[in-house]
Amino acid sequence: MSPTIEIVGAVAAVLTTASFLPQVHQTWKTKSTESLSLSMLTMFITGVCLWLVYGIALMSWPLIISNVITIASAGLLIYFKLTYPKKSNIHEG
Repeated sequence: MSPTIEIVGAVAAVLTTASFLPQVHQTWKTKSTESLSLSMLTMFITGVCLWLVYGIALMSWPLIISNVITIASAGLLIYFKLTYPKKSNIHEG
């Protein structure tokens, strides 16, 4: 593979992985998971695991590293979704 294509892959990996981190930080900070869909996170992490297998098969370090980090980030969001208490829908009036 050409060095230019490897650079494009590395930049794409960094951007897509980094884009998930603000959501992890915001969820951890606010302890609110109301806007997170467990089914979306489950499908997402399954897809990322498959990308990791693909990256390993190709021995593509940008794919491997970025997907390991993304799996950890998505795993944290799933953990938060399952463990943080749900907010009450009762509004004080």
